[in-house]
Amino acid sequence: MPCYRCGARQTDPDRGPSPWRRGVREDRQVLVCPDCQNGRDWTAELDHCTACEAIALVCRLGEVECRDCGQVRAAERAPEALVSSGTPGLSEEVAAALSRVLRRGPTT
Repeated sequence: MPCYRCGARQTDPDRGPSPWRRGVREDRQVLVCPDCQNGRDWTAELDHCTACEAIALVCRLGEVECRDCGQVRAAERAPEALVSSGTPGLSEEVAAALSRVLRRGPTT
């Protein structure tokens, strides 16, 4: 899953925990890369728990759960609407990279 702000792909950390952060935005699970965490308040763009205002939310199977207080609510967006993120998927990126390396025309 790419960063929802810049589209960068997550890589494995050298050592220790990942510097990437998870969150929920518009009832959709998202990742935020370390570069996008710098600068302005990126946490304001994420959904907050309606009970405790925390941003430690996870979205799964049509539900949004707060990891701080445990509140669970139904996701307002339909699961079908959550599938397309508007950014190219990994398979499209791999196909484009192979085309460049093998000097083929664009894939269709």
